[in-house]
Amino acid sequence: EENPVKRAAEQPVSTFSIDVDTGSYANVRRFLNSGRLPPRDAVRVEELINYFDYDYPLPDGRQPPFRVSTELAPTPWNPKTLLMAVGIKGYELPKTKLPPANLVFLIDVSGSMEAPDKLDLLKPALKLLVRQLRPEDKVAIAVYAGAAGMVLEPTAGGQKSKIEAALDRLSAGGSTNGGAGIQLAYNLAREGFVKDGVNRVIVATDGDFNVGTVNFEALKNLVETQRKSGIALTTLGFGTGNYNDRLMEQLADAGNGNYAYIDTLQEANKVLVEQMSATLLTIAKDVKIQIEFNPARVEEYRLIGYENRVLRREDFNNDAVDAGDIGAGHTVTALYEIALKGSGGNLTEPLRYGQAAVTDSAARGDEIAFLRLRYKQPNSDVSQLQEWPIRRDQIVKDWKETSERFRFAAAVAGFGQLLRGGRYTTAFGYDDVLALARGARGDDPFGYRGEFLTLVSLARSLDPGKVSEQGQAIR
Repeated sequence: EENPVKRAAEQPVSTFSIDVDTGSYANVRRFLNSGRLPPRDAVRVEELINYFDYDYPLPDGRQPPFRVSTELAPTPWNPKTLLMAVGIKGYELPKTKLPPANLVFLIDVSGSMEAPDKLDLLKPALKLLVRQLRPEDKVAIAVYAGAAGMVLEPTAGGQKSKIEAALDRLSAGGSTNGGAGIQLAYNLAREGFVKDGVNRVIVATDGDFNVGTVNFEALKNLVETQRKSGIALTTLGFGTGNYNDRLMEQLADAGNGNYAYIDTLQEANKVLVEQMSATLLTIAKDVKIQIEFNPARVEEYRLIGYENRVLRREDFNNDAVDAGDIGAGHTVTALYEIALKGSGGNLTEPLRYGQAAVTDSAARGDEIAFLRLRYKQPNSDVSQLQEWPIRRDQIVKDWKETSERFRFAAAVAGFGQLLRGGRYTTAFGYDDVLALARGARGDDPFGYRGEFLTLVSLARSLDPGKVSEQGQAIR
């Protein structure tokens, strides 16, 4: 279910874990390119938004390892409310400057992987990463089907032909014992552990685990236990039909890693080459955001997306609670829709017997909200706190005067909500998304934003419920 509207006077605090996964976007693209609208549960709006890079200001150094930006303006689909964007930008590190990497490829070679969009795509995809490796890096390859086994001992990154030959020899057959494979991969990663280096298991599969440990929670618990060793888990999803998107996303979350869905070699290049540093090197872990809304100024608010990342209020200060991780150069965006007092944008009625909001207007009257962020250094178990007030004078009166990144993120958020049924987007339709995104396309060196426009047009043609609205909501 989508996050509900909440009254600031009753529930002023919103807490969630950040998310850098992008798998949902590529999965949605797969559905649309096959001529079908995606199932609503396959659309995780935050993963659509975070698929794109945004030109947030870089941090001044590596401490803290990221910089936070905020922006507020009228909501494109509802001029009576505000859209508040919180953007995080991690420091960048060229892949040539990455610390030595200890990687284990864990590859599913079960019978379900015998398809052109599975094992036949997986091999060239991983070769793209292999060709980026340096002599100081090392790779081991493990496979699993009915049983798990090692097909390549830890091998220096300079021996590319040996690693690629091992990939070429793989063939599919048998049932899928994913749990045994995960155990083996972590054992190999521990044996080759590099202190202060990149230690990561990369699982490539369709997620169709059908023998051994198949219980969803048991698999998550297995990965949660293993992450304590300092080894992260990245999941790369492949294929159609029996593809298990939920398992792939949740395993990566449990393993302090990230999840991407690989539907084309171009997507593999994006994740494993262009964004190699972000995919491999964690610069901040267990990153949590908590926003306290000022009930004297804010009537209602709604967090867009992050439904399976919502945390309890007390989880924010509890360092034992896991949260999302940021890689080098990653950008993370979160959006709230806010109804200010007296704006007429509220959807609920105040409690008849609720306590009136009490505020020190002299000290807090200009504040809309207070933003808190907690994170840990990659090698620490103790979090650090950062805090910022968000003030009324930050509001941009006309959304057309906002940054390109704000407008494009709003367009993607609108698109994701339409694919989920458009519960809160009123008359805003696909034509409005296209108009907003075209005006904010900006510099698009790899064509990802242009591709987004194509997908919106496809969805418009496939969705009988949202035929052209002729841009009326944002004109």
